[in-house]
Amino acid sequence: MTNDFGRFRLMADAEFHEFVEGRLPAMPSAAQALADDGFVRDRMDFDRLPALWRQRNGFLWQGPGLHVIIVTLRCNHRCLYCHASSVPMADRSTDMSEETARQVVDRIFESPSPAITIEFQGGEPLANWPAVKFIVDYARQKNETAKKSLWLNLVSNMSLMDSEKLDYLLERGVNFCTSLDGPADLHDKNRLFVGGSSQAETIKWFKRIRRKTSGRVFRIDALLTVTRFSLGRARDIIDEYLRVGSRGVFLRALNPFGLARETWSRIGYTPEEFLKFYEEAFDYILEINRKKVFFEQGARLFLAKILSDDDPNFLDMRSPCGAGIGQLAYNYDGRIYTCDEGRMLSRMGDESFQIGDAAEGGYAKAVSHPVVKAVAVASCLDNQVQCSQCAYKPYCGICPIQCYAEQGDIMGRMPSNSRCKVSKGVLDIIFRRMDDPVNRRIFKAWLRKREDKGLYQRH
Repeated sequence: MTNDFGRFRLMADAEFHEFVEGRLPAMPSAAQALADDGFVRDRMDFDRLPALWRQRNGFLWQGPGLHVIIVTLRCNHRCLYCHASSVPMADRSTDMSEETARQVVDRIFESPSPAITIEFQGGEPLANWPAVKFIVDYARQKNETAKKSLWLNLVSNMSLMDSEKLDYLLERGVNFCTSLDGPADLHDKNRLFVGGSSQAETIKWFKRIRRKTSGRVFRIDALLTVTRFSLGRARDIIDEYLRVGSRGVFLRALNPFGLARETWSRIGYTPEEFLKFYEEAFDYILEINRKKVFFEQGARLFLAKILSDDDPNFLDMRSPCGAGIGQLAYNYDGRIYTCDEGRMLSRMGDESFQIGDAAEGGYAKAVSHPVVKAVAVASCLDNQVQCSQCAYKPYCGICPIQCYAEQGDIMGRMPSNSRCKVSKGVLDIIFRRMDDPVNRRIFKAWLRKREDKGLYQRH
């Protein structure tokens, strides 16, 4: 049982039926605990509870904090699930120019958000190294006046990294994120690389960056994209993450964007198949945590909402979602989109989520675009019949662009929505294990390991 203040109760059947019939527990302390958490209609604290709600939803007053920049669509990989619809390395027509990069950074610093995260994506961002360097230096220069909390994140396959680039990025406090899909045979099957083993290059630089950033706030993390080839190999994948020294793993389901749509029959699966994989991996992770802290990032984000009063502002798990009001995506040519998913759809021939251009109109025109308003309405859980009554409403979120790609409508149909099934299934798994005091201690340890909230704005 949950409420809009994020509070929850795990109740036995008899206790629950007694409650819904209007009878409070006989023990005064139990009845008072329900009242304190906002479950008793005639004992609501209208000073404390609205303040708590505002604290949990503080992101609504901040403006876009995450700014995804596509500096190029060139890439030397051909991943089976490529969401970016990348182009060959020889095609420089998608490289962002310095002038466009300057305009993009100018638009970014028009956001009223006190915290700005600039995330380099592609293609492979390092294929357009001059643009990356310019944006890093220009953003840091502008921030000398703006005085915002500035984070710079590089999402890279690491195959174009070298010592000179690494030293430059480390000196400027850039965070790193790469993909690691498991053991070499699995990773290289998902992430095709004509230059040799993609996994070998990834691990080489992952370990080197991890050593160089030990003890620092900025560091490197890795992401896993689960394909059909991953099913049945949960332990192998987790063991590989442990082997390379990762502090956790993010078990992400496939999205229906880019090449993944074309290859779905080969690499896709049902929500039920993913949840079977996830549960096997999650239980193995809990076993590992008897000896050392090693988290599953998706669960940790949910647990931050469940066990604390602070929302980590992870844009894929909030209501309304971050599209246009929490993040913006900037294409290599300066076109602005509600989010990276909206930009991905443009590569599939659908410009429904373009909301402006960095060269004209500015920030205010983009965020006040009718599409931003429509997406905000569509992602507000109170506007969804099933979501508004769901016990997981305080912890969940909708992606209208994924609903549009999968079901043809930004107002998703939740009973048949694959993302909804996955989110509810993962939350079922978490709550089923919440009663165990050992697991509860593990979950609290995961939250104690959280760093600055700015690192949690992106998957």
